[in-house]
Amino acid sequence: WRGREGAPYSTLVPPDEVTINYRHGLPVITLMLPTRSERCQFTVKPVVTTVGAFLQDVQREDKGIERAEVFATDGTKVSDATLMEVLLMNDFKLVINNTAYSVSPPVKDKLSSEHATEMEDIKSLVHRLFVALHLEDHQIRKERELLQKLDYLKGELLPLEQMKARIMDSADAKTSRLLWVGLALMSTQGGALAWLTWWVYSWDIMEPVTYFITYGSAMAFYAYFVLTKQDYIYPHAKDRQFLHYFYRKSKKQRFNVERYNKLKDDLAEAEESLRRLRQPLQLKLPIQEINDKD
Repeated sequence: WRGREGAPYSTLVPPDEVTINYRHGLPVITLMLPTRSERCQFTVKPVVTTVGAFLQDVQREDKGIERAEVFATDGTKVSDATLMEVLLMNDFKLVINNTAYSVSPPVKDKLSSEHATEMEDIKSLVHRLFVALHLEDHQIRKERELLQKLDYLKGELLPLEQMKARIMDSADAKTSRLLWVGLALMSTQGGALAWLTWWVYSWDIMEPVTYFITYGSAMAFYAYFVLTKQDYIYPHAKDRQFLHYFYRKSKKQRFNVERYNKLKDDLAEAEESLRRLRQPLQLKLPIQEINDKD
């Protein structure tokens, strides 16, 4: 087995020259420093430490190390950017100067339950520390962004709200006038039928007339149901007529109903996000507990 310059490495020393053990859930690599002739331990954080960072730590510990490299068992060089967590999944060869060490990392699945518990405790502690140090700052920045978004949406909605109020007043006034006109027509019809019955004709003549008027009204109500798929209920009919006047007036004044509804939805969403964001600020809850509550 040869290095990159083609020079052969020395014969492999016993495997226990480089050992890996787990302590408090972190791998501890123990190796012999060639110049100082003493064993040294390096504790690495596998999820953040790279192979290059580990080799630099080794060279800083022993200034007499001119070359430090890591190779896979098939002779392929391992990139310095590779995480130690990936490297420790398989056997590898650590080359220091012209000496190659065969390293066999312990299998994680065979770690003791005590070590596994310690690892979980460390992860939990790191999570709590991260929450305590960074979560509040992140939430404050997010709150500032939401407040700016709320100000923008309210500014966009203000002229639309004023225009909508004018259109609604106009549509409501027209709807009310229509209701009063309907009452006036019904009163006029009742008075005309009474006048024809008692002063002009008799009930024998007017009875068929009132029958057909009643039947015609029933046909009109049925036609309303066929066209709208709704029963003729006075509040519903009033609302329907109000919307008819509202949309017709909006079209004349170029009031964008779709844009208004979109801004209102965005405003409601931003307000809800701000409410949910301020709740953990008051209760000091981490993000995971917020999601559990939802």
